[in-house]
Amino acid sequence: MSEIEDFRLQVKPQPSLRLGRAERTRAAILDAALGILWERPFRELTVGTVMESTGVGRSAFYQYFSDLHDLMHTVQQMVQAEIFAVVDPWMSGVGDPVARLNESLAGLVRVGHQLGPFLRALSDATATDEIFENAWNEFLGAFDDAASARIEADQGQGLILDFDPRPVAIALNRLDASTLIQAFGQHPRAEPGPVHDALFRIWVGTLYGTEWTERGASDLVRI
Repeated sequence: MSEIEDFRLQVKPQPSLRLGRAERTRAAILDAALGILWERPFRELTVGTVMESTGVGRSAFYQYFSDLHDLMHTVQQMVQAEIFAVVDPWMSGVGDPVARLNESLAGLVRVGHQLGPFLRALSDATATDEIFENAWNEFLGAFDDAASARIEADQGQGLILDFDPRPVAIALNRLDASTLIQAFGQHPRAEPGPVHDALFRIWVGTLYGTEWTERGASDLVRI
């Protein structure tokens, strides 16, 4: 099964006799959009190209999405949910923080490898429209909030030095986004292992100190 097929299984309801025609049509529209974003740049995504892939009349699009902003917001929500699920080990604050951060970064890179073209599309959309730009900033801001809270909590336990956590969280998250898009946003994609190793060294060295970096690197969760 390809990455796009696997992602489709995770993010949209599968057609069945229990789904009504409306649900099946909406799923088909979303599926077509995801397929286009996987293979082609965002600038080529239009209502027309989406509906050509579905075999359904163009007017049906507007029964389920008000415009491309609405459709891209749905894609964004899917990607955001997928990423939050895999970074939960560190965000939850349970267990060895470096080991959990290692696990979360492994999950992040794995998802980035699978969904890189979608991240690229979301980022590219910001250059064309203020609404898309605000949506992308909101997307990143959710991770900034979560990472800031985790850093602050670990500072309270004496695990991380005392500094303003939010600017550091923002810098690290922007680094992640840029790295994943650069490595996995187009074909051929980079190998995930070195990307994981690089992000691990930067995150752990920044937050917990370089002495943890080499110790943890020997136990990296391999992708």
